Amino acid sequence: MLKLRPYQEKAVSTLRALFASKKMRVVLYSPTGSGKTEIGMELIRLALAKKKRVVFICNRIELVRQTSSRIAASGIQHGIIQGSNTCMSWEPVQVCSIQTIDKRGYPDCDLIVVDEAHGTAGSKAYQRFMEHYAAVPMIGLTATPFARGMGKTYPWGPMWEALTAATTIRDLVNDGYLVDCDIYAPSEPDLKNVKITAGDYNEKQLGVAVDKQELVGDIVTHWLKLSGGKSTVCFATNIAHSKHIVDRFTAAGIPAEHIDCYTDDDERRRILKRVLAGDTKIISNVGILQEGWDFPACEVMILARPTRSLIKYIQMAGRVLRPFEGKEKALILDHSGTCRRLGFPTDDLPLHLDDGKPRDKKKEAEAEKEKKEKLPILCKQCSAVLAQTHTACPRCGFELPKKCDVKERAGSLSRLDKTKIGSMTKEDRKKTYSELLGYARERGYKDGWAWWKCKEIFGSVPRDRVAAVTPSKQTLNLVRHLNIKHANSKEKEMPM
Repeated sequence: MLKLRPYQEKAVSTLRALFASKKMRVVLYSPTGSGKTEIGMELIRLALAKKKRVVFICNRIELVRQTSSRIAASGIQHGIIQGSNTCMSWEPVQVCSIQTIDKRGYPDCDLIVVDEAHGTAGSKAYQRFMEHYAAVPMIGLTATPFARGMGKTYPWGPMWEALTAATTIRDLVNDGYLVDCDIYAPSEPDLKNVKITAGDYNEKQLGVAVDKQELVGDIVTHWLKLSGGKSTVCFATNIAHSKHIVDRFTAAGIPAEHIDCYTDDDERRRILKRVLAGDTKIISNVGILQEGWDFPACEVMILARPTRSLIKYIQMAGRVLRPFEGKEKALILDHSGTCRRLGFPTDDLPLHLDDGKPRDKKKEAEAEKEKKEKLPILCKQCSAVLAQTHTACPRCGFELPKKCDVKERAGSLSRLDKTKIGSMTKEDRKKTYSELLGYARERGYKDGWAWWKCKEIFGSVPRDRVAAVTPSKQTLNLVRHLNIKHANSKEKEMPM
């Protein structure tokens, strides 16, 4: 019998308490690699002990197979309802494809477990399914519980009405259940002409923007430089892009293969077997390995697929965060600019159920601004992606630009009153010199800039040593005035 981890045991207890309080639709957030399926199997065991019937729902063929295999390994007899792979039985547990039961009819049950529950939002098949089972307790398992509309209320009731968290990615890393990651962003495609469709980049335009020889070549160059030849999964923008990446790796003598939705089942199994054996170093795809592919030995992810979707990003990154013997850290090579837009995959996530209502644009803008202030920065020397708290790059030692604490506000510049400058006391001048030093250091100027600027203003510089301090509004206005004055004088000197 599988022994649950402490946070898994706590999650099971929390779910049972929520059902006891008459909550019927509960989402359990548990990060990729935390053992969501194991939590689901424990819930199935508890239901079977009470002679209950359980339906476990998946949204993809591969997930049906994987779930069935895990349930069988735990000693639970079950049936399968999924297309041509259906194995009808009268067992009290059925592993089902949502697409198949939507067409063939719904089995009787007392408890439902929905894998990848974020996929229920916006799906007509899931809406019909959840309306039919409106009176049946339902648990949704997901690592990304922030899909739009997950908490929406329909005439038959809420899609999901409560959310609980088993643990967090950071806690899993700290406890050794996941590994941390290093990220390098050596190149980024030009996406300024790519439109946004349904919240993400237009796939057709995106394919044109990223599938360029220089970008594909850069992927191979930096993999050779940074990966150490470790097992790698690559996410591309479309099938052609994925195949081009594989061709370049193969031309460089690196065993690489591509799979997609058109790869037949037998060939897919052979390819993944070669990946597992280490015969194939790089497996490239568009999104077929994004969910449900478990290969803990995989240490490197090439992100060649730009996305604005936090769900897709977290799922892709989750492929390389699972621990494995000898694996200290995962490596993400981001050739898409995604991590600079969405942050680290180990950051805290927005844990709330979206109700599907129109969003408050003002609040959304404020949240976006706050998010941007926390986004990572890039080391200009080695392309490592770093948190804003770093003052120097831990990879190469490069000293990073200091962040300015002065926040500028919109407003008009007032004319500088020279009589006020002339009437300043010695202490006033020392204070201004201190603030000019602070201004210089915040912008990466040398201290000599402040010395000359002070001399320009007062005709002399205080002899006493002063400490750099944050400039006041008055000093900022003074500097702006002088900058405008210099700019105007240079403009007058320019030949007509």
